[in-house]
Amino acid sequence: MDMANGVVWFTIAVVFITVVISKATKRGIMFDPKCNRPHPPTVKGVSFLRVLHTLLSKGLQAMIHDQYTKLGTVFTISFFQFKVTFLIGPEVSAHFYQGLDSEISHGNMIEFTVPMLGKEVGYGVDTATRNEQSRFSYDALKPSKLRSHAGPMIQEVGEYFAKWGQQGMVDLKQELDKLLMLISGRCLLGKEVREKMFDEFFTLFHELSDNGMCLTSVLFPYAPTPSNRRRDKARAKLSEMLTEIVRSRKKYDNVESDVLQNLIDSKYADGRSTTEAEVIGLIITLLFLGKHTSTITSVWTGAHLLASTRSLASVLEEQKKIVRKYGDDLDYNAFLEMDTLHRCIKETLRIHPPVPMFRRKVHKNFTVQTKDGNEYEIHRGHTLISPVQFNGNLPHIYKDPDVYDPDRFGPGREEDRVGGKFSYTSFSAGRHACLGESYAYLQIKVIWSYLLRNFELKLESPFPKPDWTKLVPEPKGRVMVWSSEAVVDGEKKIK
Repeated sequence: MDMANGVVWFTIAVVFITVVISKATKRGIMFDPKCNRPHPPTVKGVSFLRVLHTLLSKGLQAMIHDQYTKLGTVFTISFFQFKVTFLIGPEVSAHFYQGLDSEISHGNMIEFTVPMLGKEVGYGVDTATRNEQSRFSYDALKPSKLRSHAGPMIQEVGEYFAKWGQQGMVDLKQELDKLLMLISGRCLLGKEVREKMFDEFFTLFHELSDNGMCLTSVLFPYAPTPSNRRRDKARAKLSEMLTEIVRSRKKYDNVESDVLQNLIDSKYADGRSTTEAEVIGLIITLLFLGKHTSTITSVWTGAHLLASTRSLASVLEEQKKIVRKYGDDLDYNAFLEMDTLHRCIKETLRIHPPVPMFRRKVHKNFTVQTKDGNEYEIHRGHTLISPVQFNGNLPHIYKDPDVYDPDRFGPGREEDRVGGKFSYTSFSAGRHACLGESYAYLQIKVIWSYLLRNFELKLESPFPKPDWTKLVPEPKGRVMVWSSEAVVDGEKKIK
């Protein structure tokens, strides 16, 4: 583990200990005294110090692996009255992903998102309102609506890569970040942002997300820190820009085919329309949740494809078949048939999930049963952890989990299904499944289908390592790729 990573985890540990001691001193954390079944194996006292040492010296994955090996699929780490219970594997994950909000929820763990996204949406509102707002977002991004987004995505991708030139060296991270901003501007926000205020809007959006996601803002979202002030200033300016667009559309009866319009037209179950503040909060939420993670996944997908001769050959062969069937003017149906490319993206997400672990707060006792038949009672007050990345690398579910092998999801293997309903949770699952999964896959397919059909690419820099200093781990450093226009029978490939 590098020095920066160590510093981050040390800082987190110190702040964590300070906050817990402070809260424990002010008021006791109450737990249900009734216990009908055994507690999970618990790490405490001197053992806790060993766990902390492993965490700081080797990293989170190594710490989880050590305790999983010693204690099994369910274990608790206890510090004073603060208890964190880990659930390893699909067999013990059902309640984590399917439990009601009254039984298990995010609690105040993502309070830091409220100043970023707005108090009118997400975790700034009650559960019932939040569930209805989730429906609005799902309706705007559901598969039946994606057909209208395919054309604009294809156009943005084609226009962007047409500027690459015949050959040259590019930083894949930088290029795909710019491209995904263009796609988001076109498909999510609409032509007003894309054509008139694109640069200003996304400069402000980066200000919002970069400052809102820094460590001090996550831990102390309402403190008068410089990063919080920059976050709030950017949020206010974005709100002004979007408010003007929403009002203009309503005033002149402008109806566009973008996600922003879907949110403007959404209605609650009681017939009430969404407010300006709610529309703005919801569209910023979708940008926040999708743009950065899609960029990172696109880069990781490219790195793995260019580093895997076998996978690259399979994807290229599939692209040839698709072109023979549809020609060079691909449509939405063509992307639906790109099963090989789909599996490559899915395997990338197994190895590099955007969120390495999910957290929940337990509000009501529940029982969990391991695959060995052991039953444990998890008490209210516990923090639950589902370590997505660790669970995606369990060898009894995924054969040779350290190997990039998209065929593991193919017919006859389907390892994610054989392992159970919650074996694959890179997009979360159950009641908390990601609303934009289909939209994300379409974006990445459009990008890499175009690149692989029109360019010969070679990964020049070493295969990137994850940057664990980021809340959403991205490839560390630059990802340099040599590109040259593909040539067929001595002539430039037609795009």
